[in-house]
Amino acid sequence: MFDKCEYIISAVNKKQFPNHNQLPEFVFLGRSNVGKSSFINALTNRKMLARTSSKPGKTQTINFFLIDEAFYLVDVPGYGYASRSRDDRLRYGEYIEAYLINNPNLKIAFLLVDTKVGPTNDDILMMNYLKYLALNIIVIGTKADKIGKTMLSKQKALIRNSLLVDDNTIILTSATTKQGFDQVITLISERIKESN
Repeated sequence: MFDKCEYIISAVNKKQFPNHNQLPEFVFLGRSNVGKSSFINALTNRKMLARTSSKPGKTQTINFFLIDEAFYLVDVPGYGYASRSRDDRLRYGEYIEAYLINNPNLKIAFLLVDTKVGPTNDDILMMNYLKYLALNIIVIGTKADKIGKTMLSKQKALIRNSLLVDDNTIILTSATTKQGFDQVITLISERIKESN
């Protein structure tokens, strides 16, 4: 597990991005209510590192968290939140695009999908965009503990077929039970070693 986890900055443009040392970065993308902040908090074992809210769409900036002074976890605004204005949605889209494009520090884009709901049209669009950018993508199925074991394989197949990925690209997780978290941490550790 990680020893030192610090919130660094909430950025709205490239000039504010803090990673001048070119440390590896790992970004978390997903719909507004998929549980990105809860996932980051559970992954780092910190209850309040990333702000969570009962109201979807709370993250409105690109938030950088420095972990063990070795790499960054990056939380971007969620997409698909209907009550946001069109201008807000466009602005958040521009933030995300500015972060993703031509970013040599970005090692893995984690796309979070609600395991129970399955991928939405917005998730499919985001996946296609990440593939277009030729990023290294891992799909995180969140809230896997909310589904019976017999349904899990069915939902994993739905995610695989909807997003056109293979099983090795999908990790089913639970922020409550920490299911799948060892796999995520292992992936991050491997990428950091490759970067050194």
